[in-house]
Amino acid sequence: MSEQRVLLTGNHAAAWAARLARPQVAPVYPITPQTPVLELLTEFQSQGEFDAEIITVESEHSVMSACIPASLAGARVFTATASQGLLLMHELLHYAAGARAPIVMLNVNRTVASPWAFWPDQTDSLAQRDTGWIQFYVESAQEALDTVLQAYRVAEGVMLPALVNLDAFYVSHALEPVAIPPQDLVDEYLPPFDPAQRLDPQRGASWGNVVTQEMFCRHRRAAEDAMAQVPALAAEADRLWGERTGRAWGIVERYRCEGASTVIATMGSMSGTAREAVDVLRAAGELVGLLKLRLFRPLPVAALRAALAGVREVIVLDRNHSPGLGGVLHQELRAALYGVEAPPRVHGLLAGVGGVNVSVERIVALVRETRGAPECSASQWMR
Repeated sequence: MSEQRVLLTGNHAAAWAARLARPQVAPVYPITPQTPVLELLTEFQSQGEFDAEIITVESEHSVMSACIPASLAGARVFTATASQGLLLMHELLHYAAGARAPIVMLNVNRTVASPWAFWPDQTDSLAQRDTGWIQFYVESAQEALDTVLQAYRVAEGVMLPALVNLDAFYVSHALEPVAIPPQDLVDEYLPPFDPAQRLDPQRGASWGNVVTQEMFCRHRRAAEDAMAQVPALAAEADRLWGERTGRAWGIVERYRCEGASTVIATMGSMSGTAREAVDVLRAAGELVGLLKLRLFRPLPVAALRAALAGVREVIVLDRNHSPGLGGVLHQELRAALYGVEAPPRVHGLLAGVGGVNVSVERIVALVRETRGAPECSASQWMR
């Protein structure tokens, strides 16, 4: 059976991925602009097409409180949130990662209060980068569908939770053609979740007891070892998906980087605009390429170093803001390149913070204005 091609928003593409993944439990709470995800899931369930226990609770904190025990009991779990909802989950994100619960959660990147706003901004998820969750960032609705399915394979392979992030409105509410794979293809790619360890009254296991200092340290080291496996496992999951569908996204994408002296680096929907800007610059004879980071946690340091080998300058476009630091991707990339022989100059630009539109023309101008300037340790605001 071939793939079905339909017009979907990013939200609905993620809901389709959840349906295809066959989760058994889906705790949910609505928040703009994530609400269409759970609306479509409940519609699927009412039609008998989504065989999962949808749990409607009173807050996002309770959503994650329901996700964790369900996952520990051996159920495949899906949920979705955005912005303030993700922030409300914060303490439980640490708990889920520590419990080695391979939950997959969609997050629609949206501004965090205050002031109150609803625009695309990645600060909400990047603020959770130390919680122990795998983090993917996607550019399109098709990439969202494919990445949710890949995230299950990766998360369940290392027993860590995964967060799939897409930009509010630019992706969450924009319609585009999406290929929906047949269920039998997904079933073959993603076998049922069957963890060796699970909470079961017949086994007499428990979770949540107090541990010694040494046990806690050993537990954290085990989580770090699991994270270290993720880049290779994510690349393998992507390769296998590509063999079945013809679509592979990579953990790092290099676009027109052959011979490039300057490379634009970014994540999420801005990658598409930057790709067009690269075409404009290349047409003008300027040696510029694009590096799109899809896997952010764990940071694929080796892949980034290889992708930027021989490049003179990197211009990072950050749709986020860490007060007192600047752009998160800018600082992470500088750290990844530290100690490399003849590293590129890394310039950071806070571009698109709060959903500000960054056009092709503006990116072209930013590259021309920034190229050749002295490197600055702090990110500069887009002028």
